Amino acid sequence: MDKSEQDALKKAAGIEAAKLVDNDMIAGLGTGSTVKFFVDELGRRVQEEGLHFTGVTTSNRTKAQAESFGIKIVDIDDVSHIDITVDGADEVDQNFNGIKGGGAALLWEKIVATNSDRIVWIVDESKVVDTIGRFPLPLEVIPYGVQHEITRFKNRGYDPTLRVDAEGTPIRTDEKNFIVDLHMNRIDHPQDLAEDLITTVGVVEHGLFLNMVNTVIVGDPRGPRVLTNSNK
Repeated sequence: MDKSEQDALKKAAGIEAAKLVDNDMIAGLGTGSTVKFFVDELGRRVQEEGLHFTGVTTSNRTKAQAESFGIKIVDIDDVSHIDITVDGADEVDQNFNGIKGGGAALLWEKIVATNSDRIVWIVDESKVVDTIGRFPLPLEVIPYGVQHEITRFKNRGYDPTLRVDAEGTPIRTDEKNFIVDLHMNRIDHPQDLAEDLITTVGVVEHGLFLNMVNTVIVGDPRGPRVLTNSNK
C-alpha cells in the first residue's frame, strides 16, 4: 500500500470518528498522522456546521492545529472529566491491547485517556496485528541517568535505543523527557512487561495501552470498520 492509499484510509477513519463529537462535549484530541485528519474534520464542522465543543489535547502540536480552526482548547486540569477521546495507535491486537508513542506523546496521551469516559482509536488496517511488539515500544524516561537505563534494558534483552533526530540529538517530549524505544518484535505477556517497566526507576511512562480502548475504527478500502471491545 502506498502512502496516498494509506492516507485515504486514515482520512476515512478520521472523518468517521469526528461524527462521535457532539455539541457541548469535552473531547480529548490525540496526536499523530491519523488524528490530524480527525482534527481537520472537526475544524470543518466547527466552521461550516457551527459545532461547539471543548477540546483537551495530548500534545502541543495538536493544540496548535485545533486552535487554528477556532476550536476551544483548555488545560486538562480545567475540566472534571472528558466525554470522549479520539487518538491513534501504532499497533492494536484482537485483545484491544495497543502500543502508542510513535509520535512521542504517550505520557500526555495516557493521562488524557485515563480521564476519559470513552476512548476511540482510529487506525489504518496496517496497524491491526495478531501480536503487538513489531512496532518498537516507546518509553518516556527522564534524561538524568538515561545511559544506565539503556544498559539495564539491554541486560533484560529488550534491545533499547535512544530516539534521536536527524542530527543525532535526543528527541524531547512536551515534558522535556527522552524516548527510549524497545525493539522486542513480539510481546506475548504485555501485562507482565508493563509492570516491569513502570516499576523501573527513571521510567515516567510506557507505551503499552492495555484493554483501555472502547472502540477501534479501522480505515478499510471497503469503508471504515468498527471494532468494539466487549470487555469495556
